[in-house]
Amino acid sequence: MKLSHQTFNIEKFKVSCANCNLAELCLPRGLEKGDLEKLESIIKRAKPLQRGDYLFRTGDHFHAIYAIRSGAVKVYKTTSDGDEQILGFHLPGELLGLDAIEKKKHVCTALALETSSYCTIPFSRLEEMCNLLPGLQNQMYRLMSRELSTDNESLLLLGKKSAEEKVTTFLINLSTRLHLLGYSATEFRLPMSRQEIGNYLGLTIETVSRIFSRLQNKKYISIDHKQIQITDLDALHNLCGGRNGNQIT
Repeated sequence: MKLSHQTFNIEKFKVSCANCNLAELCLPRGLEKGDLEKLESIIKRAKPLQRGDYLFRTGDHFHAIYAIRSGAVKVYKTTSDGDEQILGFHLPGELLGLDAIEKKKHVCTALALETSSYCTIPFSRLEEMCNLLPGLQNQMYRLMSRELSTDNESLLLLGKKSAEEKVTTFLINLSTRLHLLGYSATEFRLPMSRQEIGNYLGLTIETVSRIFSRLQNKKYISIDHKQIQITDLDALHNLCGGRNGNQIT
């Protein structure tokens, strides 16, 4: 299955948390039925974002966290020179907005890379429920810990790995995350451009393209525009430091 080839289905979008195929990756993980119903009562499901739509922008007032249901969203900051610095790419089952809790304002911008559906979880209501539902509070702690771990792994990737290791780690990470969603681990479409990949990894678009070509020449991957087929998954794992190597988001 390919993430980008699925047609949006409004009935699937309306599905309850209890029947959502992302429940094990998102806030509902491990909640009892009664607690799940209470959480679902505060969740809002808005009209899907189209490619180029903003979920939130730097400086926007913080009032909710967001769970991606389908599609892909990039998060970035704008530097003092007006340049874009991409901080990450988010896929279904992942939360956005946790970094705005302290300052009550979003410190980055979230932009849809393709048609993307999402759930809005009002933070004030979520706080109230966390005080009443220990299971939900524990899940929030787990998600915040995951966010910190992701930040640390991203710093390690950008600071310690070679250009080839960065690109292969990026591909392996996408493969792993899509596999968790039930999609193919070896064939998928990149929702982001090579320029965006390079921006995130601290590489030029020429370097990203050269490494893709090198991997293809070695028959580790096959590329058709944005369509990627990993033909030697073990070889990619070895290039990025083995199967226990760091993963990024």
